[in-house]
Amino acid sequence: MKKRLTIYGATIAVFIIFGAFLITPAYAQNSGNGMKPDDQKIQKQAQAIFKPLPQIMPAPEANPTTAEKVQLGKKLYYDPRLSLSGVISCNTCHNLATYGSDNVETSLGHNFQTGGRNAPTVLNAGTHLAQFWDGREPDLEAQAKGPVLNPLEMAMPDSELVIQRLNSIPEYREEFAVVFEGNEPVNYDNVANAIAAFERTLVTPSRFDDYLNGNADALTPEEKEGLGLFMSKDCTTCHNGVGVGGSMYQKFGVVKPYKNQEDLGRYTITNKEADKYVFKVPSLRNITRTYPYFHDGQVWDIKETVYIMGESQLGTQLSDEEVSKIVIFLDSMTGEIPQDALKLPVLPPSTTETSKPKI
Repeated sequence: MKKRLTIYGATIAVFIIFGAFLITPAYAQNSGNGMKPDDQKIQKQAQAIFKPLPQIMPAPEANPTTAEKVQLGKKLYYDPRLSLSGVISCNTCHNLATYGSDNVETSLGHNFQTGGRNAPTVLNAGTHLAQFWDGREPDLEAQAKGPVLNPLEMAMPDSELVIQRLNSIPEYREEFAVVFEGNEPVNYDNVANAIAAFERTLVTPSRFDDYLNGNADALTPEEKEGLGLFMSKDCTTCHNGVGVGGSMYQKFGVVKPYKNQEDLGRYTITNKEADKYVFKVPSLRNITRTYPYFHDGQVWDIKETVYIMGESQLGTQLSDEEVSKIVIFLDSMTGEIPQDALKLPVLPPSTTETSKPKI
């Protein structure tokens, strides 16, 4: 729910201003199709601002999704041998059982080190314009390479050790040869390609998607009222599209500075003054399950998060009742995690050639 100063944001704002819609209690009699007039208005407005999740996440031409690649990527996602210590996997910080996050302020990495930012959920991440809070990587393939080699996270000293470990395991060599072409299919690019292919299957459709697809009864009256408030308060200026966020960058503290001014956001990547305190707008899908909130993970209560957004981004003091109604709507975007993704894979065993874990 962040106000932005971009052309796209202005377009949405103009649409809201001149769309001539007012979110008011729906006291009118039912229309012919069983929907109240105001319910119809809310649904049409929502369909214009948001988009339902695709059943299949689009993949780049250079890394098409196949069933074999997804299964290999799933094993790599869960395999702690991609870390120097042999105890940290992608799933450690992006736990699929807890909606793709680890529910701590900052994740615990190698030798109990912690990073400076909260681990965002991996669910639906393929809908985002870029990856990481500062958008420093353009896609899931590039993102998958970072944590493995980060000394604070999985701490592999270089990609060569990663490949040596995988090459020492016959089953992995065989799977890579089936999935990827070339004389040396076990390489770091293909490790990232397989993990990214798996992550693109982590799509969590919710009742809100049913609503956007035309089922007016998919949301309760309370959820529709919260949705109406969410739109009328201009939260949709930043939280829109298929991800209900994730499609733009915005300064955190448009109207009122956020309490934590230590992290300069995209400025550390671009060195542009205008990018100070600018972050990728987070997706609000599954937001009630992916606490704590914000880039620093310092806010645990979803209601407090909504209050802060109103003040810092919109210059609006939301009432307790308004916040409660908006949160009720936000919970309607809690989706279903793919059941196959939640089933732990049986990982191939190490051999005597596999390098030993190091602390």
